[in-house]
Order: sequence, then structure tokens, then C-alpha cells
Amino acid sequence: MLALKNIQKTYEGQLLLHGVSFTVAAGETVCLLGPSGSGKSTLLRIIAGLESAEQGGVFWDGANIAGVPVHQRRFGLMFQDYALFPHKSVRDNIAFGLEMQRMPPAETDRRVADALIQVNLIGFESRRVTDLSGGEQQRVALARALAPDPRLLMFDEPLGALDRTLREHLSTELREILRNSRVPAIYVTHDQEEAFTIADKVLLLHGGRIVQSGAPAEVYSHPASDWVAEFLGLGNLLTGKVGHRDTTPTVRTEAGIFHLNCGHIHHDGDHVRVLLRPAGASLSEEPAGESITGIVTDVLFHQSGFKATLDNGLYFYLPTAPKIGEQVTIQAGSVECLG
Repeated sequence: MLALKNIQKTYEGQLLLHGVSFTVAAGETVCLLGPSGSGKSTLLRIIAGLESAEQGGVFWDGANIAGVPVHQRRFGLMFQDYALFPHKSVRDNIAFGLEMQRMPPAETDRRVADALIQVNLIGFESRRVTDLSGGEQQRVALARALAPDPRLLMFDEPLGALDRTLREHLSTELREILRNSRVPAIYVTHDQEEAFTIADKVLLLHGGRIVQSGAPAEVYSHPASDWVAEFLGLGNLLTGKVGHRDTTPTVRTEAGIFHLNCGHIHHDGDHVRVLLRPAGASLSEEPAGESITGIVTDVLFHQSGFKATLDNGLYFYLPTAPKIGEQVTIQAGSVECLG
């Protein structure tokens, strides 16, 4: 299907994209996840044909499409503001692109009806888009993108203007629509929860490079670097020195000595960056095994319990709330080696 090979792009004299390569398979939804300025939207514009790369190529089924005009690529692009026509009805917004292609009225009506079914908006045909909620407008924009039967869909932060509750609801709904349509898609976002909900494959961009790729569960469970772990908010990042307790590998950190959960080869004395996840911790009566002692500086209610921050900067999710100022001992798990 789609393949990007060694894409390089300069912006204002600075290299924005550094040899980016990835593929999108049939029916697959790929999320480009990263902070602002990482090159996500520029990649979409290059794929759409709105910008050109200085190096590398965009291929569809093995053919370089560099010379194919935007309107002939049959790629649908959906932006955050939806770009709907406020004076037109739902039906006329969806039909607009088809009418510009001079599609016969009967075929236009059929495609509009099919698109309305796909996004669950049957009965909304005559409504003005200004009378719709933000979520309904988002579905109109998606129906308009689906109606021309695109061979690829591209989304640039389509839920970014909505509140979190609506984003969570619509991201689940959007994933179901994409799965049912079987249209391959590229989805740009800076929101990890959104990406993990929608994506079959996540590509993490940092500094114009793909620093990790994989299924959402794989990326979450095995971050490739401390930057990935920090960006995804996976937990406490520590520096430690490798050693052994009997035959068990350990890492000595400022917070304590922990079992080292690592698939890499290390030697005693090596310095490593490790991740100590905050979940699964518990309060202990006294130090034992892999425990951490500190004074509680902040407690916040969290859906899965209470987020307790200690004076050493580490935080953990606990089933009960300790008191601020209290000295506590927390039983933590093993640490994971990064990189």
C-alpha cells in the first residue's frame, strides 16, 4: 500500500525530517505521535502532495507518486477545524467533493447515503452543520472524507478542539468506523491516549526521527528510551549502576537497590537509565526488600487510587491516601532498563 522511504525536509534552514521511513498496510491505522514541531503535520502534507520532500519518496503499491497531482491521489485529508460549509446542510457538505468531480446525481446520492450509514448520521441529511454538536460535525467531516471512496485517509489532530470526555468517546467511535471501512489511515496526534485507542501501529516522532514504532501495547510495555518513557508519562526515571545480588541482576539508584528487569547485556558497574513504574505500589509498615522511604509532599485523587509524591520527586499510585508530611515506606516493583 503506502510506503515512505527516507523522507527528508528542511524548514527555515533547519532539518525538520531526518530520513523518515514507514509503511501503512491495507486496512491499517497508523498514528504519528509526538510533540509539536516533531514533523507530524509536515509528513501528512508531503503524503498528500501539498508539499514536496527534498529527499526520499512516497510510494503507493510500489509506484513513486511524486508527480501525481493532489486531486488524483485519491487521499482524503481531515483537519482539526473540519472545514465544513456553515451555510450548507449535512447532505450538501458530504456531497460537495462528489459534485466537484461531476459525479452523476444518482451516484452522489448513493455515496452520501452510504457515508451517513458509516458514521451513524442517518436522519441528519437536511440539518445545518451549525446546528450540530462538535462530535456530530466531526462525523460529518469524516463522512465527507469517506464519500469519494479514498484509498487512504489522513487525519491531522481531528479531535484536538474537543473536550477530553468527547475526545475519548469519539476516538473509540472513530476506531470502529475505520475498522469497518477497511480504509488505511494515518492519524496525527500529540495525545497518547487518543493514539493508543485508535492505532493499530504507533510511530513516535522526536526531532524529526521515528524513535520507536510498534503496536500500542508493545510501545507502552517496552519504551525504547528515557525520552519515550517521559513523553508517555510512564513513571519515574532513574539513573543507576548495575550489580548482582547472588545471581540476580540489580541496579543501585538514589532511591534504593532494585531487581533489574532487562533484556540487554550489562556488566557490573555499567550505568543505565531505568524506569520505575508508579502502579502496583503499596504502603509497608517497615523497609523490606525493594522499598522506598520518603516524606509525602503531595496527594492527588486518581481514578485508580491516590497519586502520592515523595520529597525525592518519585510518585506512586496507592490504594489509600497517606497524609501530607507523613514519612512512609512504599513497596515498589522491579525497574525496567531503557535503551
